[in-house]
Amino acid sequence: MYAKCGVVVKAQQVLNELPVKNVVTWNALIEGYAQYGQGDGAMNCFKQMKKEGLTPDVVTFLSLLKACGNTKSIDMGKQIHNEIMGRDLLEENIALGNALVAMYTKCGVVDKAQQVLEELPTRDVVGWSTLITGYTQQGRGHEALKCAERMRSEGLSSDIVTYICILKVCGKTKDLEKGTEIHNQILNRGFIGKDVMLGNALVDMYAKCGMLARAEEMLN
Repeated sequence: MYAKCGVVVKAQQVLNELPVKNVVTWNALIEGYAQYGQGDGAMNCFKQMKKEGLTPDVVTFLSLLKACGNTKSIDMGKQIHNEIMGRDLLEENIALGNALVAMYTKCGVVDKAQQVLEELPTRDVVGWSTLITGYTQQGRGHEALKCAERMRSEGLSSDIVTYICILKVCGKTKDLEKGTEIHNQILNRGFIGKDVMLGNALVDMYAKCGMLARAEEMLN
């Protein structure tokens, strides 16, 4: 409760006073530190938990990776990655794999994020969308489009986040043909009118490709 309310110092005090601590109580505190961008606090809790003989679980690592991504603590993120690999936890938990991809992406190491994603035993739309977003934010449109094609080749359908990123790339590169293809996919999926950011991305794509009449029609 204290951690979720942002009073992480009080949460730590309560935890310290407990006669018995377990992984659940430590996870609650670690998540609190992660949520409020205090990566050092999250990492210190992790070390203290291990010192007390408790074994971190998947929830622990998810929170720690979130903290590393939010604070761009790449060195800490690599330590956590090594811990996860040592425990062989990626074989059965796709959310943990996606969290690693997100951590490396937020730290700006998108090539490493792609390496991690490609080595996962199972991939889903969340992981690919995270990677596509990372490449788009770095202005690497070609790589973003290649990832989108890879995702489709694996039988996965794009989600709204992915479509917004791809449309942004099409607008920057003035690739009207690809942009129109994506528009048709969006129509077929019934996504038009369901997300204002997606509609804005379509208008922006057509405008940047010089199709102002089409952009106005789309806006209307």
